[in-house]
Amino acid sequence: MIGGSSMHTGKAALHWVLLLSLGMVGPAASLTIYRIGGEGTLPPQLEVPFDFVQLPWSAIEAARYGSTEQIQVSQEAIAPQRLDPGVNLAPRLKEQGGQVFSLTWIGWNPAFGRDLDMFDGDPDTAFLGDGDWGGDYGVIKNKSVVFDLGGRFLIDRIRFYPRQRFLANRFVERFIIGTNDGDPLKDGTRKHNFGGRGGAFDFDVAYEGVENTKSMIELHLPRTPIRHLLFEAPDNTRGIWEVAEFEIYGIGYVPSASYVSNVIDLGSPASLGQLSWQGHLDQGAQVSLSMRSGEDEEPNTYWRYTFRGDERSRFDAAGKPLTLASYNKLESAEKAGVTHDTEHWEFWSPAYEFGAGRAAMGAAEPRRYVQFSAEFSSTEQTSGRLDYLEFAVSIPPVATEALAEIIPLVAEAGTATLFTYKLRPRLRREDLGFDSIEIDTPARPLGVEGVRLSGVPIDYQVARLEEGGLTVRLPRVGAQQTGELIEVDFRTEVFKYGTVFPGRIFDSQRPHEVHQPLTAGDADGLVDSSTLTVGLSSLEVGTIRSLRVDPALFTPNGDGVNDQVEVECELLNLVGAVPVRLGIYELSGRRVGTVEGGTRASGRFALQWDGRGEGGGPVPPGIYVLHLEVEADKGRAVAQTVVSLAY
Repeated sequence: MIGGSSMHTGKAALHWVLLLSLGMVGPAASLTIYRIGGEGTLPPQLEVPFDFVQLPWSAIEAARYGSTEQIQVSQEAIAPQRLDPGVNLAPRLKEQGGQVFSLTWIGWNPAFGRDLDMFDGDPDTAFLGDGDWGGDYGVIKNKSVVFDLGGRFLIDRIRFYPRQRFLANRFVERFIIGTNDGDPLKDGTRKHNFGGRGGAFDFDVAYEGVENTKSMIELHLPRTPIRHLLFEAPDNTRGIWEVAEFEIYGIGYVPSASYVSNVIDLGSPASLGQLSWQGHLDQGAQVSLSMRSGEDEEPNTYWRYTFRGDERSRFDAAGKPLTLASYNKLESAEKAGVTHDTEHWEFWSPAYEFGAGRAAMGAAEPRRYVQFSAEFSSTEQTSGRLDYLEFAVSIPPVATEALAEIIPLVAEAGTATLFTYKLRPRLRREDLGFDSIEIDTPARPLGVEGVRLSGVPIDYQVARLEEGGLTVRLPRVGAQQTGELIEVDFRTEVFKYGTVFPGRIFDSQRPHEVHQPLTAGDADGLVDSSTLTVGLSSLEVGTIRSLRVDPALFTPNGDGVNDQVEVECELLNLVGAVPVRLGIYELSGRRVGTVEGGTRASGRFALQWDGRGEGGGPVPPGIYVLHLEVEADKGRAVAQTVVSLAY
């Protein structure tokens, strides 16, 4: 399975393992960096030795839960397919995961026999529309063909015509062209609805031809995603019709595409660290990256009907747990469905912000198995590209388990509150251990006020105290301290209901090793928390609080003293980042300037005004009204104050 390995030198020795499939990787010592894709990119450079595992985008196996839909895969990158408007899709539908269905007297069936002449790519063969649709004995009144494209595509145009020698007299007099976007929630609501054995279809009617006398029919379709395309025609009132070729031409990027990696076996439980990626995203397009992790190689739970009433079982007839392979071998009547394995696997993480380029892997504890997903949403002309995914793991982990919780569970919005962060690690002898605890906070912490081990105060250092969090350093915690309670007291503010205080543990003597995320849980049985989430003591709070200016009188003379005014406030209980704008008004109500604040999330923030108006020139001295507008999810919030300007 290992394709080859060699030693590389740069800033440090690097052990580079080239893996030819996304299969099992043997245990590695300490830090290992995995990369999926980007095979033409050099390995990362670090000051310390580490193992590097290169995995190709192309190694996708359904047996390992890998899949692709409408994705173009190369060594360098993955990206949504882009259709060539000059290529007829119809002859190759089956190769692309599609299918063609024809309505017969026994229902819908895959097209066969003389139906195939309609889309075989050969204009010298034809389907003859003589009213006999394949031995149906007059049961079927119209010839109905459905093209399942195998995915949602933008279709530029369709074209159908008879053979060259019959152009003059074998045209289709009456026909319907219908479209269906594949959304099951719309099934049964579209205008043209009919069914039969083998299923039902319904369509929005794109074209309805009556009294047609043209042999070559070319129709442009609406630029909306299409999954199913209908051609329906009765027999002609005079003579017969034929279709030599029914051609389908797509255009642009596919509206949606996805890539799901194989389940990757890390060899043993590992601390999961940073995930990073590189790619490109056009304006108007979207790439959603997510990951999940688990304890075994089966992320799903499989169910079998036992035929004892409605009873379902997770085991086969021999009493063994069902797997993907054994489930696929069951008879259709035995298959009772597939569900997510909530006991051994986490759910897919929320999508990471693609523009950030990196994020922490969403794992609550050390895991042996990981899987990644990339979903692309594109327009006709804009799309995205993912060059590679890269992630770091530490084997053995920092700790086998590290439960954490926080008290109190509620705080007053925008008020400095003393919190206690409780951590109970469980370590085996081979675990790396740690001497540092990182805690993320919604605002700059005001200070750390104490650290205790099993209730006893211990020496500590505040290694970091800045906007967004803190780091405390303490005597090394190893297997000898397993199960002991560590408490960190710190003071900070909360601005939003449901604020989470994530934490991590790491060894400062091994700065390149993974900083292991802490798991929310019952770290201290004497308190009722088991969470890292803090609420607000009152939800009846406004969006804007404590709007203030400094100084109240400013003098923008260009001398470097009081040249601008700072407008500061607290934004409370916002859902995500929202647009913020500061309007500058004269006392008469006339607007003289605007300061765009971009998008802001819950927390304290400030804007500056330099005394200049809409045209860029200085405004006259006087008193001005500062009008703050916040486009919150629950409506626009406003607040205002005044400032004096003099020269």
